[in-house]
Amino acid sequence: MSTKGAPSVVVLDYGSGNIHSAAKALERAGADVTVTGDRQKAMDADGLLVPGVGAFSAVMDQLTAVRGGEVIDRRLAGGRPVLGICVGMQVMFADGIERGVDTEGLGEWPGVVEPLKAPVVPHMGWNTVDAPEESVLFDGIRDERFYFVHSYAAQDWQIDPDPKRRPARVTWADHGGRFIAAVENGPLSATQFHPEKSGDAGIRLLQNWIASLRR
Repeated sequence: MSTKGAPSVVVLDYGSGNIHSAAKALERAGADVTVTGDRQKAMDADGLLVPGVGAFSAVMDQLTAVRGGEVIDRRLAGGRPVLGICVGMQVMFADGIERGVDTEGLGEWPGVVEPLKAPVVPHMGWNTVDAPEESVLFDGIRDERFYFVHSYAAQDWQIDPDPKRRPARVTWADHGGRFIAAVENGPLSATQFHPEKSGDAGIRLLQNWIASLRR
């Protein structure tokens, strides 16, 4: 159910799972939500959410089939906000390695998504994060726990700071070693965990993102 006057958010429907739970969470957070694979609607919305579950390579195949990467790239080139979730975050990196197979990602960020170096995988359940003080996404919720389900992650940040631009705000978590839990980098934000499964803290994070769409 849409909210009059609320920022519009398209949940990109490209065949991945987890679409409707993400849409419901966004609605609860106050967005006017549309679930669609229509490229023009995805371009016109105030915000675009890119969900993703399953294998890196499968998500890339699905995105490529609907030219989702073009939409994401065009939005970002125009400074239009995009939020990736779980594998929707992972594919923003240059490469993903799963079971020894190297798959090219969207390349919005350099770096490789690799298996977690932990004795128990997948990393499934609630975990704390280490968010920077200046984070917009984690405003008011830096001490909360969030829900993770994954066996792979980006484990280092490879973009050198540009003195002409605000540096990326990178949030970390730990499971057998540090990995990137979230990134806020200009118009592109992403979380490795699932905000829609993270209770009130996840809804607050989505509210923070939605509030930023019209600044």
